[in-house]
Amino acid sequence: MRKILIDGGWRDSQNAGDFFLATNPVTKSPLPERYPVSSAEDVDDAIAAGVLAVESLRSSTPEQIADFLYGFSEEILAVGDSLVEMAHLETGLPAEPRLLSVELPRTINQLHQAADAARDRSWCLATIDTQTNIRSKYGGLGGPVIVFGPNNFPFAFNSAAGGDFAAAIAAGNPVIAKANTGHPGTTRIFAEAALRALEGSQLPEQMVQMLYRVPPDLGLQLVSHTNVGATGFTGSRISGLRLKAAADQAGKPIYLEMSSINPVFILPGAVEERLKAIAQEYFDSCALGAGQFCTKPGLVVLLDQPLARELVSVTSDLFRSGTPGVLLSERGPGEIKQAIDRYMVNGAELVTGGKQGTASYFCHANTLLSVSGRKFLENPDVFQTEAFGTVGLFVLAEDLGELGTIAASLEGSLTGTFYTHTAGEDDAIYEEIAPIVRTKVGRLLNDKMPTGVAVVPSMNHGGPFPATGHPGFTAVGLPASLRRFGALHCFDSVSNSRLPSEIQDKNPTGEMWRYIDLRWTAEDI
Repeated sequence: MRKILIDGGWRDSQNAGDFFLATNPVTKSPLPERYPVSSAEDVDDAIAAGVLAVESLRSSTPEQIADFLYGFSEEILAVGDSLVEMAHLETGLPAEPRLLSVELPRTINQLHQAADAARDRSWCLATIDTQTNIRSKYGGLGGPVIVFGPNNFPFAFNSAAGGDFAAAIAAGNPVIAKANTGHPGTTRIFAEAALRALEGSQLPEQMVQMLYRVPPDLGLQLVSHTNVGATGFTGSRISGLRLKAAADQAGKPIYLEMSSINPVFILPGAVEERLKAIAQEYFDSCALGAGQFCTKPGLVVLLDQPLARELVSVTSDLFRSGTPGVLLSERGPGEIKQAIDRYMVNGAELVTGGKQGTASYFCHANTLLSVSGRKFLENPDVFQTEAFGTVGLFVLAEDLGELGTIAASLEGSLTGTFYTHTAGEDDAIYEEIAPIVRTKVGRLLNDKMPTGVAVVPSMNHGGPFPATGHPGFTAVGLPASLRRFGALHCFDSVSNSRLPSEIQDKNPTGEMWRYIDLRWTAEDI
């Protein structure tokens, strides 16, 4: 039985009631290592140790946090081959290029960006009014942050190394990582690397802790515990909303990334200009990672014209001829079938696919469906059910008025995309519909599919409910993502020597940006 990371060391789970095995989705075979389902004693001990870490962090500096994040990235690189091997076994994702050349470098980059943001300190939005001597800044939450990682990004969103982890640490909080049960061994290797980095750092040893799994009721207690600072969650809408209800009732912040349908509007001029190219781009995006990206474009909206129906036909050929990808879990094929059945019972027509795969690995046939705009508007919530796989739904609007009504009926998504004519023939339609879609999505794209998420400061990987729990925050894009895990600390008439260094008269770095007397400056007072 694998040990859990609690209070600076690996130990047996206390009174574990059960255990689980990870499964190789390529072979459908369970892997040999046993992982405990933690008890209430484990949770209580982890939170108590997290509180000790918060107390120790009061004397830590942003430079020490940055040094840990850089040291952690070096430890990760030292075990990179083991991480890639384990993640490939647990998820079926290709070692190359996906894990080794794409996701691992992204994870290192995120840790470095978080470290640089911590060292720079501008993220904390230090604000000073000299006339009243009232000063404020963002700082740590005063309790450990719980991170729930998803199954589809075993590195970049890992609960013990990914984006939420990096942001929470950089903002000055300890982390309790709840491993995704789809890749527990991968998370263990990350946690081991984190502990080695902590041993060589000046941060408290309880800064990073890790549990593999907790029973559902205990998960609700975890996110609502009195001493927890906040929670970051990436996963299904059902689980996310249950956790949110518990956290909200306790008054605890929780930042959710859940399902997203990511609508794509392909306007008539674009269809006429580059029909085959758009069909290929759509299939490639929809099939990337076997359709298991949160930014997969699941919904395509078109004006019902002859060329639009030809686009459906050409896209159907691509879906039909494409090899189904490996799904991450045994549940995947059944969950896809349930979503497709909901579409069809409510009036969608199957264009191609629709069957669970018969291969030796977990899979489902690439599936394309279509529905009229009228049928869509009768049950828009049904047709926005996420099908987490290579599944696409084309909606054919009767006219421009119906196109606008469809746009207005959309629920919140991470992304929304418009394909338009390069010479401006679609501009009038775009100017009418895009402002509607703008309010429905976190990131608006033109003439490119949304699956790529660049790790740059301006990125918003968030959006209105139900894509996330709050439209004002992002899970990708530093330093903005740090502020999810910060509390606004205000000081009124506190003497200069007693203030945090970021809001003392002297700029602590000489370079950090501060908002002093209604202007941004890096100058001292």
